[in-house]
Amino acid sequence: MTQLHPETYREAARKAIGDPVLQKALAGLQARFGRGAAEAYRRLPEGPHLRHTAHEIRERAVAHLDVLLERLAEKIRQNGGHVFFASDATDAVEYCIKVARRHGVRRVVKGKSMVTEEIDLNEKLAAAGIDAVETDLGEYIIQLAGEKPSHIIAPAIHKTRYDIAELFVKNMGIPYTTDPPALTRAARKALREEFLAADMGISGVNMACAETGHITTVSNEGNIRMATTLPRIHMAFMGMERIVGRLDEYEILLRLLCRGAAAQTMATYVSYTAGPRRPEDSDGPEAFHLVVIDNGRSRILADPRFREILYCIRCAACLNVCPVYGKIGGHAYGFAYSGPIGAVVTPLLTGINRARHLCQGETLCGACMEACPVAIDLPRMLLALRETLAYGDAFWKTTPANPLEGLAFKVWSRLTANRRTWECFLKAAALGQRLFPKKGNRLRRLPPPFHGWTRKRDFPSLAPETFLARWRKNEIEVAKDIP
Repeated sequence: MTQLHPETYREAARKAIGDPVLQKALAGLQARFGRGAAEAYRRLPEGPHLRHTAHEIRERAVAHLDVLLERLAEKIRQNGGHVFFASDATDAVEYCIKVARRHGVRRVVKGKSMVTEEIDLNEKLAAAGIDAVETDLGEYIIQLAGEKPSHIIAPAIHKTRYDIAELFVKNMGIPYTTDPPALTRAARKALREEFLAADMGISGVNMACAETGHITTVSNEGNIRMATTLPRIHMAFMGMERIVGRLDEYEILLRLLCRGAAAQTMATYVSYTAGPRRPEDSDGPEAFHLVVIDNGRSRILADPRFREILYCIRCAACLNVCPVYGKIGGHAYGFAYSGPIGAVVTPLLTGINRARHLCQGETLCGACMEACPVAIDLPRMLLALRETLAYGDAFWKTTPANPLEGLAFKVWSRLTANRRTWECFLKAAALGQRLFPKKGNRLRRLPPPFHGWTRKRDFPSLAPETFLARWRKNEIEVAKDIP
């Protein structure tokens, strides 16, 4: 399995920008889903303002997580299920392996789950001698390639049908074909055998409802439903924030999730699970386990600056409109979460200093906030992360990434706070820029540490006269003409 790290962001981004196949795939993805989501919001009976209602719903849920999670666990246990609260990735994986060994599990089928990517579940199950097979078609392709997903809902967006054909020939022994229906049939046949042979099914959780005590999984392929009903055991992994209080709130979020993810009114398969199979049920697992994962979320919850990131419902709408993601793809982010959501949550989960390039690489254009089905203010949190990197932060154990940066902002603040000082600075800068090479009215190169801005483009030069100075001059001339 290819190991990714947020430290490699700049190198991986540079490589992705030079990949014409990836560029074409990303452009097509954003044209299809990004624009489609905006139209889907407009068609809502309540109108686009429903996104702000959803924001309030998520805010209430995150503010009362302790009560809601306790109620959810109580109801699932009443239905015969098991609930385990994992403090970190190690706890979650160890619990899964413990249950698997107790039941003699040798083979696992999985539905697409970003939180299991976050905790590296597949690799750790393999190390314990348990085979885990991804059953979402995109995830299955990525697993055969030994790679990580590059998008939350389209994990194999960077693969062409020729890449997939070669993978299937190598791993399944089928005749070479690039016909998509034929490739899909081959995958379906192989996966059906896995479903029938598996001892345990693993899924993520799109959302849980405390009032009813159930979890929901959403898909368009039906694989999650098969993975969670055919095996003897179903184990669901849930980030602890993925819960709401009431069923009416749940319905709003589910509708917005489908629109934000794929511009759909509703996904093809929506499954509600509250426990194991009951005596009167014709199918379903004999045992149901819900693993609720913290893994750094409590720390985020404790900081009012970043608590809002826990409102995220992982729909990928922000990826589908982000100009940065649209050029560098998901692998550049080096973790389970990519795009604007990854640029905020990855530093908070893995270390702000370690993943500093992610939040610094975003444009702050605000497209992500406009696309988000729950109206999360991602640009504000990106700026807050940059602030911690500039000045350091004891709570997050962050040291200044560049001590000169913090000093530069302090100097800038002083300059802009005083009118006369600012005007003197502009005059000096206008004179000083004459030392730099120019092309027309644009600077070709700036000196360090600003040289990065002119590495790939020219920088606009300062006007020889400020707007305010010109305004004053015009006022004087106008005054002279008045009798």
